[in-house]
Amino acid sequence: MTLIQPPMMINGGTHPARTMRMMIRDLSRGSQGVTEYNDLKVTQQTTPGAGVQVADGSGVVRGASWGQGSYTQYNVGTALVNIAPTGGTARTDMVVLRVLDPEYEGSLNPASDDIGFFDVVSNVSATATQPPAGMTAIPLARIALPPNTATVTNAMITDLRQIANPRRDRQLYTAFPSSLSSLTAQNGVWYNWPTAARWNVAIPSWAITAKVVVTLAGLRLSDSNVFASMQTMLGSDPGQSTAIDDDQGTGVRRSTIVLADSITLSAAARGTTQLLYVRTQPSRVEWGNLSVDGATSLIADVEFNEGVF
Repeated sequence: MTLIQPPMMINGGTHPARTMRMMIRDLSRGSQGVTEYNDLKVTQQTTPGAGVQVADGSGVVRGASWGQGSYTQYNVGTALVNIAPTGGTARTDMVVLRVLDPEYEGSLNPASDDIGFFDVVSNVSATATQPPAGMTAIPLARIALPPNTATVTNAMITDLRQIANPRRDRQLYTAFPSSLSSLTAQNGVWYNWPTAARWNVAIPSWAITAKVVVTLAGLRLSDSNVFASMQTMLGSDPGQSTAIDDDQGTGVRRSTIVLADSITLSAAARGTTQLLYVRTQPSRVEWGNLSVDGATSLIADVEFNEGVF
């Protein structure tokens, strides 16, 4: 029998620590990293000196050995981590959250020693993003130290944190113009049109990007050839422009236009409600007109994604 006994949670059973660690691994879907966008961020000390500070937060650290499971670790308050000064040669160090479990490595005593701790892996590659193979640890930051340096500043710190299970939030918005609305200008200027394509969108405080797909189904084109650009705007953050290029002459016709982009959110937009709208730039060289009416459907699909910052 290779199954670890007893299963979680059985009254009267004695559960090895590994059973709980494997439950943590299962619940975190085998992922590791910090828990939220602002957890365990590494910055210079309040007064820059020979070390860095690690902010409040928590993380999941997956064991380097199969069957070891995963560990959770919490930091309450600001932790100071020393960084050794350099001599005449530059050096790159990595700050990690490490677990040294004597069941698998080392000889620390869990009753008296710190099994989880912030560690410095010295002299890593200048492009390293992960701790050395076989180390039970998650990366927090890379420190690029110039020669003859004993003071660490933010300019030397590269954030390496990843979120173990980043949050996502997806919402669908619709609009249906009640009457004919036309854009007849041909002057190369941006217009906030169609005016019906406007939605108030709540942006989570943890969001770093927004994936926005706006579909204009049944967009009406008429009178001549049409060339124009369209893009989404989320507050003051623009999406990618999409071209409408139609050479079908004077007849009335319908088209479906899809605007899609991944927008990097500005810091000021996070945790606020912003207007999502469409704007259109008609060409100076084509004279066809764009319209929406009761036969047009406007759909906005917005997904926010969490990232570190």
